[in-house]
Amino acid sequence: MSLASDLKQAVTPRAALLVIGCLALQLLFITSYVGALHNPKPKDVAFGVVVPGQAPPQMSKQLVEQLNGLPGDPLDAREVTTEAEAQKQIMDRKIDGALLVNPAGKQDTLLVASGGGAALSTALGTLSERFEASQQRTVKTVDVAPASPQDFDGLSAFYLVVGWCVGGYLCASILAISAGSRAASPQRAGLRLGAMALYSILGGLGGAVIVGPVLGALPGSVMALWGLGALVVFAVGALTLALQSLTGIVGIGLAVLIVVIGGNPSAGGAFPAPMLPPFWQTIGPMLPPGAGTWAARSIAYFKGNAISGSLQVLAIWAIIGTVVTMVMSSLRRPAVEGTEGPGATQTPQGP
Repeated sequence: MSLASDLKQAVTPRAALLVIGCLALQLLFITSYVGALHNPKPKDVAFGVVVPGQAPPQMSKQLVEQLNGLPGDPLDAREVTTEAEAQKQIMDRKIDGALLVNPAGKQDTLLVASGGGAALSTALGTLSERFEASQQRTVKTVDVAPASPQDFDGLSAFYLVVGWCVGGYLCASILAISAGSRAASPQRAGLRLGAMALYSILGGLGGAVIVGPVLGALPGSVMALWGLGALVVFAVGALTLALQSLTGIVGIGLAVLIVVIGGNPSAGGAFPAPMLPPFWQTIGPMLPPGAGTWAARSIAYFKGNAISGSLQVLAIWAIIGTVVTMVMSSLRRPAVEGTEGPGATQTPQGP
């Protein structure tokens, strides 16, 4: 038997396509992570400027114009009436920092929130120090929503959500691999989704307890984190089940593409969204890791504010995944049980 014949038998066309797909995922992984994180710079960061009433009326407007005119457009500055209002807007996650001007002295105050991402707070501090030095002034920094001492660089929320996402697509992959990529009937699809829901509840609880009472890494409500975790896990799991029901084993790779390759570097973990390039800044809030990370930080450090949008994103992924999984299970089955290929399935032995 010739080498070519042996190779043809050892590497089927389907296997070759899967290997090519694997290589593509590998290269996309490198491109996405390095592209998003290799050169973080603040861009259009929502930033408040507070000038007391006793200052000249034009001073606030001039300062806003100066800050918005900085090279590279790092800030999107806007006037804020009082210090209390600036703190409220930071806690509501409408702005990421604020400069409180002291017209009676030479030292101003910078308000930041490291709980939303230490890298951004540090960047705002460096930027403010340089700007104040150019005005022959100094600045002191006040952290109004500090990250926990056990939460280095505010990364615990991101790693928690990554863990939930990994659990979601691994559990869904196991369910499909063990019993066929597409459920044999709507009833069995419902059982798969039910199993995924139970796993999500347990995974959400486990993650919340570990980062809270066990490690003390994140403050905030354990119950709220539990609910968020269950939603993250189920959203990712339902998405993975749907993709597998559409494309077979390829669906696992597509789930990795969306959640890991696209979602993780754009989630705002190491570098919050205003420090990411435009593409990743745009897609981050629309994918489960980004929505989950924002919500987890809001629960931990911002009294649960500004969380509804992220929960809606996760709910949409969960609903779409559920609907597609159920619809595909009701379509006509392949004539030959056990046929491999996109959309096909082995003889089902379980849910």
